[in-house]
Amino acid sequence: MATSGLMASSSVFLHRPGNSRLAFASRTNQTVGKDRVSFLNMGTRRLPVVLSMTATADSGEEAGKSVFPGSGISIMVNGCSGKMGKAVIKAADAAGVNILPTSFGSAAEAGQKVEVCGKEITVHGPTEREKVLSSVFEKHPELIVVDYTIPSAVNDNAELYSKVGVPFVMGTTGGDRNKLYETVEDAKIYAVISPQMGKQVVAFLAAMEIMAEQFPGAFSGYSLEVMESHQASKLDASGTAKAVISCFQELGVSYDMDQIQLIRDPKQQVEMVGVPEEHVSGHAFHLYHLTSPDETVSFEFQHNVCGRSIYAEGTIDAVLFLAKKIRLKAGQRIYNMIDVLREGNMR
Repeated sequence: MATSGLMASSSVFLHRPGNSRLAFASRTNQTVGKDRVSFLNMGTRRLPVVLSMTATADSGEEAGKSVFPGSGISIMVNGCSGKMGKAVIKAADAAGVNILPTSFGSAAEAGQKVEVCGKEITVHGPTEREKVLSSVFEKHPELIVVDYTIPSAVNDNAELYSKVGVPFVMGTTGGDRNKLYETVEDAKIYAVISPQMGKQVVAFLAAMEIMAEQFPGAFSGYSLEVMESHQASKLDASGTAKAVISCFQELGVSYDMDQIQLIRDPKQQVEMVGVPEEHVSGHAFHLYHLTSPDETVSFEFQHNVCGRSIYAEGTIDAVLFLAKKIRLKAGQRIYNMIDVLREGNMR
């Protein structure tokens, strides 16, 4: 990929000081998870996926054509004080999307002013969220909320958006994902929900799911070691790693999600993993190592991202995609990044 400073070199994660193996999680007591983490299937619920769209004049073709970057779209970025929130605002500004000067944050952040791209955004606390969101939505009916908050807020936020009727893009990981989809389905609002917004990474995940579906049991008996490294502020295990592991489980590998080795110590990230120092505060490195039962065959998969631009750009593509679906009054309401990729009109 030819983007500046996003992808680490191919040698990253392969560097092992002293030729020693990286210390992965224990392989003992491995069990196959009951619920597959899926980008195509969105958890245990198989929702329809749009493979293509042939528009006609009667179906709203003209409405779809009118959606260009920034054309009549307003967004409210919740979690704007965080690095991911700021990256999304910058990407939205570059795309000409209207950024509203309102955001939600924690009680401690209430009343704070955050300046990004020359725009001053007021952060509102939990006690005034519903009143503020209803008012903003009334003034801006084209509003789409972008959520990059914290895992513990996912379900409460989704319930709020559903109650007010505001469409949203959920990039925050964690929470009760089944409950999240149920909430949105019941409210019948439009949403793009994906714990991974990087388009190229999502394409890799889609390929993994296709392999798992078409060749179940292909890696039966193989052992799996997984390591993921993120900035210290990321509290939960990588949703991307869980999705890939779910594919390996369907391919016949026995592995428990609790065995994922999380690297959050900056010193280890630089010295052991190979993260460039300038990206310790914002990166996503993943390594999956498979070994055959007799240890004569091994496979290794890795995807390493430095910075947040890949996720921010993908988020704005999701916003533009969702705005189009809303204007077309599409029958499907809940989408993920696979749907965005399949639309094929990303910037």
